[in-house]
Amino acid sequence: MNDNALLELVGSIAGILTTVSLLPQVIKTYRSKSAKDLSLGMFLLFTLGVLMWLVYGIGIQKTPIIAANGVTLVLAGMLLAAKFRFRG
Repeated sequence: MNDNALLELVGSIAGILTTVSLLPQVIKTYRSKSAKDLSLGMFLLFTLGVLMWLVYGIGIQKTPIIAANGVTLVLAGMLLAAKFRFRG
């Protein structure tokens, strides 16, 4: 395996791990119908950062960056939507 292939693999694994890390929070939030403990400021900044990573990935045409951040953006968007939807 050459250096580029190894870096692509590392990038892909990193993208999968960071994306999947949001799933337990998404599931918990929708099951409990509560997002009161989620920081709105943090998730707004996080979502903006993910969007910028997605744009960057598109710009440099790197599939692992595009795929991971595309899915992460959807999951983060779901948490933001829940934050507004489940307001007390």
